[in-house]
Amino acid sequence: MTKKVKLLRIREAAKILGVNPETMRRWDRDGSFKAIRIGKRGHRMYEESEILKRISEGKK
Repeated sequence: MTKKVKLLRIREAAKILGVNPETMRRWDRDGSFKAIRIGKRGHRMYEESEILKRISEGKK
């Protein structure tokens, strides 16, 4: 049985965390919150579970 993972676009993830999408890009570049890259253009996607975990830990 496979586990379904819900992915959020960068704008959605940023809105949930209350930050600017550019902050999400910076976190991805510096390794503090890695994104999953999708497609030829490398769009950043974030696992919903990781976003929720970050909120519960109180980290932004």
